[in-house]
Amino acid sequence: MFGLIRKYQLDIMLVLCGACAILAYLMLHTRFLPRTRKRILIVMELMAFSLLWFDRQAYIFAGKPGDKAWLMVRVSNFMVFFLTPAMVLGLTLYLKDLLKVEGKMDKVLVRLQISEFAAFGGMMMAVFAAFTDLYYYFDENNLYHRGNGFLFAYAIPLFCPMMLLTVIVQYRKVFSKLIYTSLLLYIFVPVLCGVVQIFTYGISIVNMSMVAVSISLYIFIYLDINNTVERAHKIEIQNMQGEQQRMRRLFDQTANAFVSAVEKKDSFTKGSAAKTAVYARRIAELAGKDELECEKVYYAALLHDIGIIGIPDSVVKKNTDPESRDSELMKKKPLIGKEILSSITEYPYLSLAAQYSHERYNGTGYPEGLKGEEIPEIARIVAVADAYVTMTTKKRFRESRPDFIAREAFIKGAGEEFDPVFSDIMIKIIDQDSKEHSETRVIEKELVCGEYRDKISGGILIGSSVTRITFNCHRLDNDNSRFSEPSAILFDSYDERVHDNDKAIDAYHYLEYAEVWFDENSIPNAARKLEETQLNNVGETSAENGGRYEISMGRYGDHLKLNMKCPQYEKTVVVVLPDGMRSAYIGLTGEHCRITDIKVEQTDTVIKANDIARLAEEVSFIDRMESDIRNVQINGLRTDSTRGVEIDGSVRLNFHTMSLPGSDLIWHCPYIVLFSSDNGYVGGRNYCEYALIKLCGEKEDGDASARNSLSMKKKPDFPGWQTWKDINGNGLECEVNIERKGSRIILRTENLGISIENTTVISDIPDKIYASITGDRVALTDIRVRR
Repeated sequence: MFGLIRKYQLDIMLVLCGACAILAYLMLHTRFLPRTRKRILIVMELMAFSLLWFDRQAYIFAGKPGDKAWLMVRVSNFMVFFLTPAMVLGLTLYLKDLLKVEGKMDKVLVRLQISEFAAFGGMMMAVFAAFTDLYYYFDENNLYHRGNGFLFAYAIPLFCPMMLLTVIVQYRKVFSKLIYTSLLLYIFVPVLCGVVQIFTYGISIVNMSMVAVSISLYIFIYLDINNTVERAHKIEIQNMQGEQQRMRRLFDQTANAFVSAVEKKDSFTKGSAAKTAVYARRIAELAGKDELECEKVYYAALLHDIGIIGIPDSVVKKNTDPESRDSELMKKKPLIGKEILSSITEYPYLSLAAQYSHERYNGTGYPEGLKGEEIPEIARIVAVADAYVTMTTKKRFRESRPDFIAREAFIKGAGEEFDPVFSDIMIKIIDQDSKEHSETRVIEKELVCGEYRDKISGGILIGSSVTRITFNCHRLDNDNSRFSEPSAILFDSYDERVHDNDKAIDAYHYLEYAEVWFDENSIPNAARKLEETQLNNVGETSAENGGRYEISMGRYGDHLKLNMKCPQYEKTVVVVLPDGMRSAYIGLTGEHCRITDIKVEQTDTVIKANDIARLAEEVSFIDRMESDIRNVQINGLRTDSTRGVEIDGSVRLNFHTMSLPGSDLIWHCPYIVLFSSDNGYVGGRNYCEYALIKLCGEKEDGDASARNSLSMKKKPDFPGWQTWKDINGNGLECEVNIERKGSRIILRTENLGISIENTTVISDIPDKIYASITGDRVALTDIRVRR
């Protein structure tokens, strides 16, 4: 290796000299260094350039005759020995500046002072050696030879760096990793090369290494500057983001304070704006909007109803249904809101939402009667969110409406009142929230009951599996003259709560079946029949002494069975509902008692037909002609279904459908299920569902291996949804055509002006694919299959 270096060292020196010159020039134009440090580094690069340039000249003119050669050999060797300690002095000054600026050290370390003076002394020794032949001498052929004191020339380049190393290691936390690495290289590489230089003659290893580490010093400094600038940029961005967040918080607080002040005008609207904003953001997110667009939608929805501040209190606080004059005054709200928000010129979308969120997709809205995409998109989103919150919020003149009433309104209003895309997203949100609510339903753990029915728990569903309720009950006070006992109310209600005022009863379709006590007393109301069987009686029941109470309950069709047990009494109650279509809930209540530690346990025991003694015949709506497939009465959501019909080409299904009494929602209609299973029945072994198509125009996707695309159109002969429901209630003939083409299944049907076409593409194709008819609260009869 040394032979190779010796052969090309003049070329290596020339390249290194060029690099030093370029880096010195670049350093001159560097703007991100302190002025003193910049000067030191430029001088160090120039000294490294000069050191190697003169060393190269010494090799070039060595042994050559003539006055120029004689002079150049002597000057060059002098400069080499002079600049070597000068490089050490430069490193010392550079380290001193680092500690002063980065380490905030005003006092110069003694070790640095010693290194500084020693390096200066080494430079003076180089001058002295030039005249005394201490380090080197030249023979008559103008050739360089080491002198007797040659080793003294390396004392300073070895001693001072070792001293500087102690400083670098001690204060390493002051330096960045890159600067620390560059300093260690600047110390160790020349020192190690100096040791090698002692035993190697004719190669300037030390000088080339010093120039090389000088170049590396610039590179590491440049990288460190980049890191510093990048960190500064990140800090600047963080500061800007922090400022933006502070401004956003300020805007949010101001907007919410404004809304809160406006909502004081009507206590019934408190919180409505915030709810509308949340739902509007969710719609925007599910529509694929980015974060900025979602934020705009949020604040537009939050402030869209701000114009209410200009509506007279006599209209806003009216306790009866709005009159036509009131409605005309309310129509000024969007224009008032626009006028207020248009002054916020930085956010023009705020006034757009306020002005146009009461427009309707079919052009029947106000104030301008815009339709379709003429209405700004942000206003179409807000309109859907606002409609949902308005429907599900209690007003002065009406009760809040349950979610599925709002859901039906969006199905009916898609493409009419509301943008069909955002309406469909809102339906999905309602379905998701309803599912989460049912999974996280919380029943009260304690009830303090004073007078009759002043406290009633939320409804607990009575289903086809046995549910067990247990609780403790104690008298509320020491007045033994007052009746004290818990009871249970059996009922149905859209919101799963017991109601006693006419508006709530009408709004939630409340129906009370019966009320039963833990003794021989009970009150049948809407139940067709109620029968009790006493199992055990050990004395008069009362909550005076307290004790554990238990209700085990279940349902089969239109019959309920309750086993009720308390310390003094045990009985079985069978209740016959008006029909099997309605739900049944139980609510706990009592008089002058405290009910505590309420626990609800859902068991795996399924109620069978012979578990409940039948007291009345089941109300049947399928006593009609039966054809290829047995008639099916579906009392609830998909509680039954027909056997599967294999789809192996083209299949036509004809059948008679009739919505059952009490069916008042548009999805109380037939559904078509596309599926596969081993036995051809819904829910059979290895069951896989690919699509659920409702004849009202809705679909539900099935397994991930299937992709569905549904198109629903209202034909000119569509009679309107209310008439559509009425005709379904009276009964009508339906026809569904299903065609299989490889992995594609195409379903087409048209009933009462609702035209549906759904294409199902299955990626993992089973051996057999079936279609079954099911539904919700519907009777299916005279089912015919044609191929």
